[in-house]
Amino acid sequence: MTIEGVVQLHGVNVLTLPADGPPLRTEADALDLVGDSFYQGAELVAVPADRLSPEFFDLSTGVAGAVTQKVVNYRLRLAVVGDIAAHLERSGALRDYVRESNAGRQLWFVASMDELGERLAGHR
Repeated sequence: MTIEGVVQLHGVNVLTLPADGPPLRTEADALDLVGDSFYQGAELVAVPADRLSPEFFDLSTGVAGAVTQKVVNYRLRLAVVGDIAAHLERSGALRDYVRESNAGRQLWFVASMDELGERLAGHR
């Protein structure tokens, strides 16, 4: 998995992935991400929305659930960073998933790294 680096936002070590690179689409990809996170000492992984496969946003495929569950099982948090408006327009189920995820602490969908920082400031 191609990583960009670790940044600290409000006391949380965040592993950031670059926008370019192979898409995150399988549980094996999620496990690679978990390994990279542990190696880098990260607590949260920020994945650009463009790095997620289209299947991630089609909840009927189960990719979002499988990837998220794998990351959460290892006590990490995941943030999807970027514009997902086009995906949300196509799926009411995805809109519900995003709303429910953003109400919790394990998976967030945010528009930018600045928004992620704001969320972390309020949810240490």
